[in-house]
Amino acid sequence: MSLLAGLRDRRLTGLPSRSRTLAYGASAFPANLMAQTFSAFVVFFYVDHLRLPAGWVAAAMVAHGILNAILNPLVGAASDRHRTRWGRRVPWIGVGIVPLVAAFSLVWMPPDVSPTGLLVWFLVVVAVYDVAFVAVVLNTSALFPEIFRTTAERARGNTPRQIFGLVGMILGTAAAPLLYGSPLGWVGMGLVLGGLCLAFYLWSLAGMVERPVDEVEVRAREAALPLRDQLRYTFANKAFVTYVLGSLLLQSTTAILLASVPFYVRYVLGGAETDATAVLAPIFVVAIPAIVGWSWVVRRIGPRRALLWSVAVYGVAVGLFMVPGTLGGAMVVAGLVGIGVAGMMQLLEVALGQVIDDDERRTGLRREGMYFGVNGFVVRGSVIVQAVALALVLTSSGYDASLAVAAQPETVATGIRVLMGGVPFVVAGLAWLCFWAYPLRGLDVPSVGGPDDAQQQEAAALSR
Repeated sequence: MSLLAGLRDRRLTGLPSRSRTLAYGASAFPANLMAQTFSAFVVFFYVDHLRLPAGWVAAAMVAHGILNAILNPLVGAASDRHRTRWGRRVPWIGVGIVPLVAAFSLVWMPPDVSPTGLLVWFLVVVAVYDVAFVAVVLNTSALFPEIFRTTAERARGNTPRQIFGLVGMILGTAAAPLLYGSPLGWVGMGLVLGGLCLAFYLWSLAGMVERPVDEVEVRAREAALPLRDQLRYTFANKAFVTYVLGSLLLQSTTAILLASVPFYVRYVLGGAETDATAVLAPIFVVAIPAIVGWSWVVRRIGPRRALLWSVAVYGVAVGLFMVPGTLGGAMVVAGLVGIGVAGMMQLLEVALGQVIDDDERRTGLRREGMYFGVNGFVVRGSVIVQAVALALVLTSSGYDASLAVAAQPETVATGIRVLMGGVPFVVAGLAWLCFWAYPLRGLDVPSVGGPDDAQQQEAAALSR
């Protein structure tokens, strides 16, 4: 057997090895590094450095968000139903890695053209980046509940993955300015980070493996549940609906928190803009070891109870941002927030894996792509929640961007405290209620050979 055939025909039949678990987890590093660098610096690069009109870039970013949201369920559904000798997920990942890394690098390497030509370049390159990012990252995520089949396996397997992801986020925030501010410039930054991401993705391919299935039986079940009915069935799944609403709310709290930090530092703490890094750093520093602790917790009490505890810790901690008036106090609160953030990072995908197991028990199909895709589509709504929350609180507090810090009304500081702590506290409380209603309360969903008659009738009723 040739090396290529061996790679093509490999399947996982037992527990994943430690080396395979580590390799699979390494995929989170380039995904988060690229996503964090792009979201943090692309607007600054095209507006401040390349002098493209801010309105044009804003419109392009809206198009980017819409395309990304639409792609998630479409690619997820296609991945679920696209079966090859290489598997369902691995071909998407293998084909998408090089275009993804190339498009990410090209974002920072625009040609010397007119502003209109520069906008066209941005739209085209970012569209390629979006398609490749969804193809690679969604299918990598969809492998998680397939490689790791129980709560205990998923808790252990998710630990290195989330740690790699956190390191990627940190480097995406901290390394990019060091690189583009050096003689390498923006082009050098794109090449260095792109090369690093490619190396990690090539390593991670060793961990990308699927399990054997009965192709004839699975194709027959897929034919009995068309795509339109799969979507209806997904949104009729109470476990998924409560999960995805809770996930949307939690994503919204973090989006509000991150967007509020610069205002908080300037108008509440009275610090310099660089102090924003000091406020955010403890979250990441504390989250890395806390991920290991939450892995221990979920293995003993199950995803639902662990989620309730982590969201409660997070909500209380983020609410404390209303109290400090000094940078040191804010850093202490940020460290407490990091404990809750680690829990959410560790537990959300473990819980979604449980939802997927329950769906298989009902339908006889493994539909990881559909569930991760619809989840990705829904949580994009956090951008809207963030924008509405910032606009309402800043406007109602009397904030005026044209005024100096000392000239702002006293109500501005109070409003920003509420934005930084009060609003996320309330939204996290709503997320806690969603997970309280989450119906899957055990460690694992009972494993069965296929859907029973009642469950088949339920799926058939939804498909009519």
